[in-house]
Amino acid sequence: METYNPAVIEKKWQEFWRKTDVFHATLDPSKKKYYALVEFPYPSGQGLHVGHPRPYMALDIVSRKRRLQGYNVLYPMGFDAFGLPTENYAIKHKIHPAEVTRKNIKHFRDQLDSIGFSFDWDRVINTTDPDYYRWTQWIFIQMVKHGLAYKKEVPINWCPSCRVGLSNEEVVNGACERCGTAVEHRVKDQWMLKITAYADRLIDDLDTVDYTPRIKQQQINWIGRSHGAEADFAVVAGDKETEDVLTVYTTRPDTMFGVTYMVVAPEHPMLEQYADAIENMDEIKAYQQQALLKSDFERGELNKDKTGVALKGVCAVNPANGKRIPIWVSDYVLMTYGTGAIMAVPAHDSRDWEFAKKFDLPIVEVVAGAPVPVEEAAFTDVSEGTLVNSDFLNGLSVKDAIAKMIAFLTEKHLGKPQTNYKLRDWVFSRQRYWGEPIPMVYCEEHGWQPIPEEQLPLLLPEVPNYQPTATGESPLAEMEDFVNTTCPICGKPARRETDTMPQWAGSSWYYLRYMDPHNNQELVSKEAEQYFGPVDWYNGGMEHTTLHLLYSRFWHKFLYDIGVVSTKEPYAKRTSHGMIMGDNGEKMSKSRGNVVNPDEIVSEYGADTLRTYEMFIGDFEKSANWTESGVQGCRKFLERVWKMADLLTEDESMDKETEVLFHQSIKKVTEDFETLKFNTAIAQLMTLSNALRAKERVTRTEWKTFLLLLNPVAPHVTEELWERAGFTGHIATDGTWPEYQDDKLSENYAEMPIQINGKVRGKVVLPLKATQEQAVEAAQKEESIARYLEGKKLAKVIFVPNKILNLVVK
Repeated sequence: METYNPAVIEKKWQEFWRKTDVFHATLDPSKKKYYALVEFPYPSGQGLHVGHPRPYMALDIVSRKRRLQGYNVLYPMGFDAFGLPTENYAIKHKIHPAEVTRKNIKHFRDQLDSIGFSFDWDRVINTTDPDYYRWTQWIFIQMVKHGLAYKKEVPINWCPSCRVGLSNEEVVNGACERCGTAVEHRVKDQWMLKITAYADRLIDDLDTVDYTPRIKQQQINWIGRSHGAEADFAVVAGDKETEDVLTVYTTRPDTMFGVTYMVVAPEHPMLEQYADAIENMDEIKAYQQQALLKSDFERGELNKDKTGVALKGVCAVNPANGKRIPIWVSDYVLMTYGTGAIMAVPAHDSRDWEFAKKFDLPIVEVVAGAPVPVEEAAFTDVSEGTLVNSDFLNGLSVKDAIAKMIAFLTEKHLGKPQTNYKLRDWVFSRQRYWGEPIPMVYCEEHGWQPIPEEQLPLLLPEVPNYQPTATGESPLAEMEDFVNTTCPICGKPARRETDTMPQWAGSSWYYLRYMDPHNNQELVSKEAEQYFGPVDWYNGGMEHTTLHLLYSRFWHKFLYDIGVVSTKEPYAKRTSHGMIMGDNGEKMSKSRGNVVNPDEIVSEYGADTLRTYEMFIGDFEKSANWTESGVQGCRKFLERVWKMADLLTEDESMDKETEVLFHQSIKKVTEDFETLKFNTAIAQLMTLSNALRAKERVTRTEWKTFLLLLNPVAPHVTEELWERAGFTGHIATDGTWPEYQDDKLSENYAEMPIQINGKVRGKVVLPLKATQEQAVEAAQKEESIARYLEGKKLAKVIFVPNKILNLVVK
């Protein structure tokens, strides 16, 4: 047989798949469907590096296996192409963002095709396509109509370099995640989405889906639901108690007898309200100016030095005991979280304790059990314990004291039970050009109104300059022809909104458009949605398992409420993958010089080698380091598979000596593909290939079964070998996934761990009566073990039949 030449083979089969459209999913309710989804990429100018295809390969394996099991598989791909990086590139190089996007998408598509993914390219979507973002705008309008989208003046994170507003999620360590510039605070009129209205459902409905535990926990932690109480602290101005109160939220109302001071955020409106009564208002204003220069991240850092100013002339009343306590202003309290005011219990909170020690404030222990006096250190392990120094709560457990204090506050009209959330409404406006235009107009008489739906899409106009304006507005604000319009209610002059949507918008519902991408009448037909939905398996990076996942679940639940979709959750299953790091163990980046281009690997070793290596590199859910030797090892494995065709006999049966191993392999590979254990599935196939080569003959049934098991990982070479063997049709069109028989799983063979110098380095499957010589020979042929023997001398062999083989080498 001629030499294995992947360049020729892979182009041949990619062209065959393209011409036969074999991966196209049809809307056919008579067939059982399977919808596999991967996060669509942002088409950057750099193209893919070898880390990007890893999740695509994983679900490509699952999709190919499902097709062989008779499923009608929807495995789509698209491009999330709006966003700041393309806009910045366009500004720098004076190229229209649309042209940059077109070039980048073409490059990405070429790269993806060269790797041999089984995507349904008939359904490709692009978030910058007006036919797509028409429906993004339509969803926004429905949110406006249902009271979930509103405009509000809010403090925002502002990047002075990009000149754009940023969400909290786009600020990393107090800096813009895109350019690294320190973020400032500004107050701007912003469109908001009321995601908080769905907070409980976003937590509770996690019980109905199959997400990995850490993904569920990320969702729960971000929403941050807690149960406690609101308590009202009366405000005293001078010596007179006013009718005003400062309301705080606390999960520990049992500790209220330990409250010795209050803290309000520098932005709290009570500071202006009581400006005349506050004797040191100049000092307060100076502190407010300092706080404006800090990001929320800087202000919230736990280990930072505490700063603050006490209000003079104004104080508060502790509702538990009627005592007057000082009010302080400090930037570690944020107006955007809770009520912007906190009650401080320094005996049992480390941050309050540090503040109290710095400013010499009282510290009162209210939960017994501190290992050292609370004046020396905060006692924070107080989830259980007994109340002390707390009047009518003394002697009660924490749980009972919480209930009794809430009842006291309610009865005295000083507070009430309350559930709170860390989640805040979603800041949806962006002051940039390259995004979906927000389809709203402002009329002096009728306020903000959505444009008529028949006018969608509201097209993003051509602009001479993509640079944000000096005032921080979108470049659209300088386009009078775009801005000036008429009110859809009264026909009088009106002005369009010039902010655009965030990149999150287009990715919040894209999985639905894949189901029905060419529908001009609705974003997805009921027939298509009810057949393909929900997504059966969604895989993506851990960096997107909090916000993107939360936002898309929110949009889906809203669409469920208005009857567009039929399921409460968009994704039945969600998993994530580890990153592929550079050979130096660091994240791949151009600046580190450790990026590996998949084009070069495909060119030198072949797409099947790239696919096999990326799935064999290690635990799929953990990070793994790229190594050239590992790539070479996988190429050698495929070369050995190629040569195995020379061992093919005309015998149709399965040899008795390998029958059990075959059924064990079918079972293991089938299960491992479903549990993301691709590395151990491939290791099993390597073991099986070694066994077949060792007996120096392969029957047609064995060959067909082996090729089917390997096909999802290495589809090109297996299709070629299938065709050369003269089997019926092609694997992609005619293959059927093999099934194992329980009674043939454990007859004459067993798995034996192989140690090198006492450390387990792999396993081999051996006959139960295997000799030491047979075990050593099998170990030396096993790919995962042989690399530890290379260049070393065998000094000693420790062999326990059917138990273990330890090779001591020098």
